[in-house]
Amino acid sequence: MANNPGAKKAIRKIARRTEVNTARRSRVRTFLRKFEDALAAGDVAVAKAAFVEAQSELMRAVSKGVVHPNTGSRKVSRLAARLKKLDKAAA
Repeated sequence: MANNPGAKKAIRKIARRTEVNTARRSRVRTFLRKFEDALAAGDVAVAKAAFVEAQSELMRAVSKGVVHPNTGSRKVSRLAARLKKLDKAAA
């Protein structure tokens, strides 16, 4: 257990940061789920709108340090590929 004031403060800061990061991660997952649902429905217009929102949320998480930059880029790339595949199938 932390004994000095600095260590106690660090524990408080970590707890606050963990709570914020958990909320951010949950928000990203929500937008990814919306995109997945749009893909499953096969609606290209809705999927494109959901993709833009999901991409924005992922990159925001990257900028906040919740997600590693390479992970964010990889996920966006894979989402874009799946959207492109759906778009070709619909055309």
